[in-house]
Order: sequence, then C-alpha cells, then structure tokens
Amino acid sequence: MVFLLGMVGSVRLIWQKGDKLRLSLDRVDLWDDRPMATIDKLSFKWVINKVKANQYDSVQRWGDEPYEANAAPTKIPGAALEFNLQALGKVVNNDLDISNGLSVIKFDNGIVFNNYIHAVNQVGYFGFESLPDGLTAASLLAKLLPQLQIPAYNSGKKGTTGNSVEGQGLERLGYTQGNVKTTSNSILYHQPTWNNTYYEVLVKWQVFKGNMIIGQWTISNNKPAILPDLNTSLKEPTGWPSHLSWWNEYWTRSSVSLPDPQLERQYYLEMYKFGAVARATTPPISLQAVWTADNGNLPPWKGDFHHDLNTQLSYWPGYTGNHLDLTAGYTNWLWKVKEANQKWTKNYFGVEGLNVPGVTTISGKEMGGWIQYSMSPTTAAWVAQHFYWQWKYSKDPVFLNKYCKPYCDAVAIFLKNIKVKDPVTGKNQPYLSSSPEYHDNSIRAWFPQYTNYDLSLLRNFYTEYLEILKAAGVTDVQNVMKESAAYPEFDVNSTGLTIAPGTNLDESHRHHAQLMPIYPLGNLDIDKEKDKVIINNSLRQLEKIGTRNWCGYSFTWAACIYARAKQADMAVKQLQIFASNFCAYNSFHLNGDQKNGQYSSFTYRPFTLEGNFAFAQGVHELLIQSKENVVEVFPAIPDSWKDVSFKTLRTEGAFLVSAKKESGVIDAIRIVATENGLLNLKFPFKTWIVEGIDRSEVKFNQKGIVTLSLKKGQSVLFKNGYE
Repeated sequence: MVFLLGMVGSVRLIWQKGDKLRLSLDRVDLWDDRPMATIDKLSFKWVINKVKANQYDSVQRWGDEPYEANAAPTKIPGAALEFNLQALGKVVNNDLDISNGLSVIKFDNGIVFNNYIHAVNQVGYFGFESLPDGLTAASLLAKLLPQLQIPAYNSGKKGTTGNSVEGQGLERLGYTQGNVKTTSNSILYHQPTWNNTYYEVLVKWQVFKGNMIIGQWTISNNKPAILPDLNTSLKEPTGWPSHLSWWNEYWTRSSVSLPDPQLERQYYLEMYKFGAVARATTPPISLQAVWTADNGNLPPWKGDFHHDLNTQLSYWPGYTGNHLDLTAGYTNWLWKVKEANQKWTKNYFGVEGLNVPGVTTISGKEMGGWIQYSMSPTTAAWVAQHFYWQWKYSKDPVFLNKYCKPYCDAVAIFLKNIKVKDPVTGKNQPYLSSSPEYHDNSIRAWFPQYTNYDLSLLRNFYTEYLEILKAAGVTDVQNVMKESAAYPEFDVNSTGLTIAPGTNLDESHRHHAQLMPIYPLGNLDIDKEKDKVIINNSLRQLEKIGTRNWCGYSFTWAACIYARAKQADMAVKQLQIFASNFCAYNSFHLNGDQKNGQYSSFTYRPFTLEGNFAFAQGVHELLIQSKENVVEVFPAIPDSWKDVSFKTLRTEGAFLVSAKKESGVIDAIRIVATENGLLNLKFPFKTWIVEGIDRSEVKFNQKGIVTLSLKKGQSVLFKNGYE
C-alpha cells in the first residue's frame, strides 16, 4: 500500500484488494455537517451543578452519548477505482517518489501503471504504458477499463451501531443510494447527501497509439464535476509541469541530514504527508485528513477535528520546516469559523468572547463527546498559540494586526468573563478544570482546582498576548498584566508537574497534558536552574509510571519534550520506538503498538495523523530551538551523531538557519533574515570567522548570546575557527 497527495479532490491510498488494484478516492471537505443532536441544549452552568451534585449520568446522556449514538455529523468517504490485476500480471515493483508524488507500479509483463494527484488542481491522473503489442483498443478496454466502486450508503442492510473508533456503517446516514452513468470512456457518480447536498465523482480515459491509456478523475462537492480534455499528444497530461514545479519548490524550503537512516526516512515521509494535506485554502488537517478509511464504514472518531492535541500537533512541523504558506491553513480556518465558535461560546458558557469547541465539524460546530475536553474552557488558549506562531515565525505585520491580535482580543474577552476569584488568595480559580483525557470520561475527570494543563494554557496565553499587543503598538496593557498575574503558579511537588493539586501522575497516560509547560508552551526552560529541577523530576516520574497506556503520538510528543530538556538520547529513543512500533509499513501512524504490545498495551490500528507530524517536529527540536527570542542550533544531538546538518529551518523572529556538524563539532551556521529583526544566537564557537557582517558588530552578553540587528535579506555566516 502506498499513499499519494491528499488535498481537495485526491487519491488517498493505492492498494491491493483481492485481485483488484484499488485507488481510494476522497475529498477533504466531503462532510455530513448536520448538527449533533442535543448538544446545543447543554450549558456550562448546568454541567457544573450536575458535577457538584454527583449526578454525572445525566451529563453523559446529553453531552457524551450522542457522539456514539449518532452516525453524523461526520467525514464521509468518496469512492474507489479498481483495475483487474489478473489482466495486469504480477507486481514486481511498487514505488512512490515523494519528491514529486508520482506512484509507479511495474508488472512482470512490462506494463507500467502511473498515478499522481495534481498539487494545485483538483484532478487525479492515472495511466498504463508499455502495454503488449498487438492488442487492439477494444481488448485493452475490456481488460483494463477502470471500475468505480461506490460507497454502500443505502445497500438495504442495517447499519453498524456504536464505537466511534471502529467506525459506524454508512447506511446509518440515511442517504438515497447514488446513481452511476457510464459511457465508453467515462463514469459519473452522483451521490445525494444530507440536507439536499451532493457530491460527484467523474472519471475519464482515452486510449492512445494502441498501447497506452491515460485517465483522470475528480470529485466535486455540491456542484457538477468537470474535467478538462486530455492532451493526446503527451505521455503525461499537461498539468504535470505545474505539479512538478509545486513539489520542487516545496522541497527547497528546508532539508535535514541525519546519521540514523530509519529516522531520516521517516522524517521525509512525514514532511511528504504534510505537503500532501496542508494548504492555505483548504480545511485544516483532521484526524485522517483526506485518507478516510476505505473499509465500508465511517472513519475512526468520525474523521473530525479534535483540538485537544490532534490539530495542534499536526501543524507543529510546518513552522520550523519553513512552510508558513501551509500552516496558514489552520489559522485561516479558525478565523473562518470564528463567528460559529463565538455563537457556541455565548450559548454554552453564557458569556461574550471566543472559545473553540474541542471537537468540531468542518464548519466549526460543536460535536460533544467527553465534554471535559470537547467543551473545555481553555481550548481557544491553545489554538491561539498557532496565531502567535504564524506571526512570530513570519513577523508579518499585516497578519499581526488583521488576524492575530483580533483573534486573541476575542479570546481574552472570554477568559476575562469566565474567571472567578478565590476569596482567600485573590487568585483566579476555575468553576471546573480538566486534563485531557485523565480519568477518561468519569466524574473524576473534573477537578475543583486548576489542572496544570488548563493553568499552563491560561498563563501562556497572556504571556503571548502581551507580546502581541506590544508588537501591535498597544501601550496601555496594565489591565492585561493584572489578568495575567491573577493566575496561580504551577502545582509542583517531588514528582515534578502534577496533574492537579492533590493528583500526581499516578498512572500511565497517553496525553502529556501536565507537561505542556515544557512543550509546546515553553513556560519552563531547562537552562534555568529552578525550572531544570521541575523538568527533570517530571520526566523521571513519567519514566517511573511507564508507557503501557501510551499511543503512538505520546512517543513523538515525548520526543519534543525530551529534546527541550536536552536529553538527546531519550528524545531519539522515542522517535525510534514510534517509527518501529507504531506505524504501518506505509508509515501511517496506527495509534497502537504493532509489535504485540512491546511498549504499550494499546495494540489496535485506528489511523490518525498527529503522531506522524509530531515526529517531524521531534526531529526539528533535536536540530534547532528558538525560545524566549534565543536561537540554539544542535541543542539535543546525541554524542553518537557525529555528522548531522540542516538547511533553512525557520525560527521565531523570521530567520532561516542552516548549520552543519562534522566529526562531532559544529562547523558552520548561516542565518538569513526574512524580515528586519534582532537575532539572539546561543554561540557555540570559541574561535570563529564571520562573513556578511563586520566582526565589530558581533556583540556578546554574559550568557554567551550573540545579538545581531539584521536587515531583510541579509545573510550572515559563522564558521568554526578551529583553534
């Protein structure tokens, strides 16, 4: 099984099903977006009262059970193309070229099958070449005519009920079965969906010169499917040059070279996936993005948008990887659904301002399910970090003033309205707090005092918000500073960061919520002695409790945390475990341990993407870190990694950095400023040579930090002087 480009209108998977070669077709915005039943009747005040009265069964009945009981809202699958493998022969080679997204399958009789999805246009292409001589066009069509397999939305069978992990039956959506129209060289499938909407799949093909077939397909959403004419004079369709150009430009943005072949291979597969699913103009990366399970059911967890880590982790590598045009898809979508989120905020919490449901449909509507997390009061504080990062890594003043500040202004209004003061300490306290997904969906998952998860998000939001206001020219920030100072300190004891006051991390748990202050928020810094004690104690407790209840993403997130703690060997170990135990042979993250539970008691196979993308960021965190406006290269490299390098990774402050380490020694660092700015670089050289700036302009502080004021486009190269 290989996977191809995933965006609007794209192939998800190429695989063998029985004696068929199957191309699973999908479109990322194919959704049944009906409202979730009963969820809009909930209120935060009612939930608080029920929890305090120990009547949690009623909360679960209204807030959680509908997610399992109702098939929709949900992501829905498209269709599939199949070709007769018996006519094609035995597969001898099956390659996906991640440099350009081209899949090539070769058969023992010489036939070659090519397949790719255009990087920009909503068209997929397929073609057979080197067909045996002497076959007529009629016999070619008879043997290799593509067959469209449509989903069984109304097969007459009763749909499967329950278990959102395994996926419910498509029949439960209640659609009328779609119709298929065929001609000698085309197939058109029209499928009615919810609320008088529909989608269409169109496939066209032609036979050229008696020994070559070229075809194309597309999926439209609520409008007729249209395909351009094929170019009969070219082996490849005319879209190939622009497709190739997109991928060539994508791969020039950044690169890494690692001495561990397994990790380097996995890294590039993850960055290929990121290039395949992220676009500025498409919906954000959901649990499976465009790769909806092609098993006759709805996707695991409805293929929805989980904002208690899944969407956030999925965009981590885009910032450092220098793909801000693609990370923009997340903030663009959050801005697009802002009004719907504000409506929900008013309805559920009863206050003005902006919060975001922790689980949403494609239009931002709430879906419920484990409402401690799907209706958490701090979700907006986490997604707001991506507005901060989009600005911080780009230093784009237009984005800052038009989107970043207004979004965070709205979040700040909500947080101000939702707070309550402790009459004794004068500090803020929660009505109720939680820590995803500690104690799962029981009443014990609610805490009367701030969890470190909620507290870290709140404290971090105000830290970043104050920086945003300053950059936007706001001088009157006294009230915001008071709001920021009103939150208590993190709860810490000999085990490090606790889950909440009175609750240590006392069981293996998949979500590292209590470690948010280490990563991704960076509230604690391993280079500060007081923080170092907390970080190290927290990690020793994590190791003491063990990984038995971890999922795959737990390991890649842990890799980022260990890298921030500068524990390089442990960071690399987490990445190695993920790549070897928690991925299918096509590199997809399967959540469970696929080697008979070697590291985790979870051995199931539901596919989600966040673990894959957190892996790529784990590699980035080994190579470069930017925090508190200081850039450090090779902060967490194992001693055994003697030769390692990277090119044009992006840092906060909008700098592109390239660096090389040879024989265990840093050899060179190049910095290019993409905007005017002040660079603070943790300097690794005792003796050094500099190019691109006068040596007298290189200033050091007492901590060995070099500070440079750089102009947009300016390049500076530091080289080891080798005493």
